[in-house]
Parts: sequence; structure tokens; C-alpha cells
Amino acid sequence: MKFKLSKTILGAAAILAVSATGVSVPTVAQAQDMKFFRIASGSAGGTYYPMAGLLAQVIGNPPGARSCDKGGNCGMEGLVAVGQSAHGSVANVNSIRSGQVESGFAQSDVTYWAYTGTGPFEGKEPIKNLCVLASMFQEHVHVVAGIKSGIKKVSDFKGKTIGMGLPASGALVGARLVVEAYGLEEKKDFKPEYVKSKTAADMIRDGHADAWITVTGYPNSSVVEMASMQGAVMVPVEGEARKRLLDKVKFYSAAKIPGGTYKGNPDDTETVAVSALWVSNSDIDAETHYGVVKGLFGNKRAKKLLANGHAKGKSLTLDTAFDGVPIPICPGAEKFYKEAGVK
Repeated sequence: MKFKLSKTILGAAAILAVSATGVSVPTVAQAQDMKFFRIASGSAGGTYYPMAGLLAQVIGNPPGARSCDKGGNCGMEGLVAVGQSAHGSVANVNSIRSGQVESGFAQSDVTYWAYTGTGPFEGKEPIKNLCVLASMFQEHVHVVAGIKSGIKKVSDFKGKTIGMGLPASGALVGARLVVEAYGLEEKKDFKPEYVKSKTAADMIRDGHADAWITVTGYPNSSVVEMASMQGAVMVPVEGEARKRLLDKVKFYSAAKIPGGTYKGNPDDTETVAVSALWVSNSDIDAETHYGVVKGLFGNKRAKKLLANGHAKGKSLTLDTAFDGVPIPICPGAEKFYKEAGVK
């Protein structure tokens, strides 16, 4: 599959370069040398969305921007990178398959299932051109209940209304794993709502839902806002139910959300976690993949920008670049890692 830039995209890229840098519009010659690299993320209010924006900031270096040595971008020369909102893991790997985006974020379990045509992708053609640029951070299952819901454990979901995440999201995959581990049946034992985190929190505030589940890095902005404005109860995933989930899905591991992460929840919350991966299409030229990964890990300004931009930004390191990676690394990215001495 070949990825070509339309005149519309080139025009949009030029405008993006202007808005990002405050400089004049690139010339036609510059536009012809421009590469456009999209990062599909998740919905606003989650961790994927702000992290995609940060990555776009550090890996790109649009034509006309100030040079790195003059305090400008230090990413791949001529690259216009853009983080865009999306429905999450499942939707993102499908968008990569179709060439709608150049890259995106996905949970390691969803990545493996998409690559092998198993799990939620059973009966579908495996996405064999899927490859990994880097492992980013751990995503924790958050089970969040309203303070008036009476929910203190997942088994209390019976007869309640529960936000399960957007369709085609990794959050929905994770939410279903959790309720199944507790022996609960969707639409029978509780009423599911397929909405994003922010919408679920608003529904709880308005009395139209009782709790919601998402899979995200902490601190999650929607949970922070809910805990601060209306109160929130962090519900644990633990005991025999957690053991059943871990036995079923090897990509998950036992984890904790530290006490104090969310207002009103001073104690650690037992849960499970899975790796978040930055994935792409192996049909994209290796030079581009080399450039974007070098922009992330070989960029002298990236580390500071990432650390200051989001709590999870500190998690993106060469030491953890392969954590939870179940499929091949993109060839261009692999070249960079070898040159950087990372095994």
C-alpha cells in the first residue's frame, strides 16, 4: 500500500505548520518535501489524546519552522505530525489497516489480536502489516463509581447502568473482560452504555448512570474532574475474579492505582494493567519510521517536553520501548534501536 498526500492534505499541513510555529506559509517547493504523519488516539478526556498531541509536537519539524539549534522543533525535518482524536485501540488498528492514518495507539492485547486475527478480530483477515514503533506506558483498568451509587465492588453492578467505553475501543474490550471475570452478563445483569469517559461521568452526575470502566494511564483527566467536582469511588478489580482475568489474558498484569491519585481515594486501588503501544503500518517507508522514532528518543528536547506535558510522558524511555510488544517492530524503528544500542 502506498501513502500519498493529496493537495488538500498538503494545504492543511501548510496551515498546521503556520499555526504551530507562527511563521509564514511554506513555499510550494517546501510543501512538496513535506510528510504528513497522523497519530490516531482516543477521545478527549482520556490519556491517549493528550499523549498523541505531545508525540506530534516532539517528532515533527515542519518546513519553515525554527531549527532545533535556535530553539525550534528537533524532530524529523519536513515532517508535519498531528495527533487526532479517535475511538481508541480497535478503531485505530483498523484505520491503520485501511491507510486512513499513518499510526495510532493501541493496547498490546488488541494489537496482538489484530495481527493474528484472534480475540475480537476472530474471523477477520489478520492485519499482518501492523508493526510497533514503541511501547509507551502502562494502562490501568479504572472502575469508577458515583458516590451515591452504592457500588463498592464490581459484583454490585447488578441492576445498575454502567458506562463501558466507546464502540471499537480498547476500553470496551477491557471492560468486557472485567465484567466477564466477575460472572456478569452484559445487558442481562446490568444496562451498558457505550460512551466515552467524560460522557459517562456526566451521566453519573445527572443520575443517568452509576459507574463506568475504562482502560487508561493514570491520572485520567475525566476521573480527576469527576472526583474533584462530584466525588468518585475507585472500585477494585481483585481476588479470584482478577486471577480469572489474568489467567485468560496473558497481556494483563496485577497492578495498583496509587492512593491519592484521585481526590477522596487515599488508599491504593487493586486492579490490572496492560501496555499501550504506538503502532503503524509496515508499508510506510522505513525512513519515515526511523525519523519519527529518532524524533522521540533521539531528540534532545523531547524528554523535557514529554515530562512537562503529561504525567505519562516520563514513561516513554528507551529502556521500556519493547515492554509488552507482541508483534514485530517496524523495520525503520528497529534500525534506530540498533544504532542506539537497545536490544
